[in-house]
Amino acid sequence: MPEGPSLLILKEKIKALKLEGHTVEAASGNADVDMDRLPGKKVTGIKTWGKHFLICLENLTIRIHLMMFGTYLINESKKTPLKLRLVINDTEINFYTCVVKLIEGDLDLAYDWAADIMADQWDLAAAIKKMKAEDQNLICDALLDQDIFSGVGNIIKNEALYRARVHPISKISDLPTKKLKEIANEARDYSFDFLKWRKAGTLSKHWEVYSKKICPLGHKIEKINVGKNKRSSFVCPVCQKNYS
Repeated sequence: MPEGPSLLILKEKIKALKLEGHTVEAASGNADVDMDRLPGKKVTGIKTWGKHFLICLENLTIRIHLMMFGTYLINESKKTPLKLRLVINDTEINFYTCVVKLIEGDLDLAYDWAADIMADQWDLAAAIKKMKAEDQNLICDALLDQDIFSGVGNIIKNEALYRARVHPISKISDLPTKKLKEIANEARDYSFDFLKWRKAGTLSKHWEVYSKKICPLGHKIEKINVGKNKRSSFVCPVCQKNYS
């Protein structure tokens, strides 16, 4: 699943096309939205919120979630069934294997920008408060909760917990506030490292535990499926403390 940093790369690519101020010339695809509403509307902005890619039009926003296997092509196409095709200023953007929705009106009413782990508006105190409100949850679930850490996916979860030396099955209620802050800050810091390494094409070379068998200190890593959705966690039982 593309994580927040990958969506920022998509945002940069689309913004470089200078589509803002131009109108949608054509829209098609098998997404369950009213395509007829889109042509003729002017593009007013290109944004992201965590894993959501947002094409802002006049009084309407196209929300694209790439899910686990979503892809996109610019001025190219492939045989995979097309979810959404947009033509703007003679530029064709195609999205595949994704979920498309339309958001009416003001985006500020739809999104909590302070929850976006990579946004300037990111609010550490708000994240801590939200975690403590669900203090019986495991920390691995908290990190994947998009209402708290929008943009964090499984790679960031695993790497941030290793950096903070916390076992993913630790309960929030058992973690000191100082440690919760450390985990949140590591998630944000790793997200920006992720972005830098993804752009350089070296992301996997920097993984310390994700998909690894040995941690940087030479200990054996265990792969376990834990949390509400049984997502894979790569854990060093020596380096990472179980606080529960």
